[in-house]
Amino acid sequence: QVRLVESGGGSVQAGGSLRVSCVGSGFSVGAKDMGWFRQVPGKEREGVASIYTDSGATYYADSVEGRFTISQEYAKKTVYLQMDSLKPEDTAMYYCALSDSATNPLDPSNYHYWGQGTQVTVSS
Repeated sequence: QVRLVESGGGSVQAGGSLRVSCVGSGFSVGAKDMGWFRQVPGKEREGVASIYTDSGATYYADSVEGRFTISQEYAKKTVYLQMDSLKPEDTAMYYCALSDSATNPLDPSNYHYWGQGTQVTVSS
């Protein structure tokens, strides 16, 4: 079955950096959208960044554009999110997700499979 396993979360001071990873298995990686989403208690899950596996096209939320970078190792079914210039408002549980066909690549409802998440905490 499909599995998505996140790692790399942790605690960092504002202005610092972290890289989170998502290792996938149990699916064919071609023509997929793989994305990062985040959620804090009491708020809706929001799209952060996504990548279309065949072309490498990337998409970013306005709130992270210029600070975060999504990338992939296609053959390893692995995606990364490099987070630079972190802000306290970036604090959240970060989830990796997979979609067979994402009309809107940052809309959580387009995604079929989810990892368990990795916590990112940014202190001021």
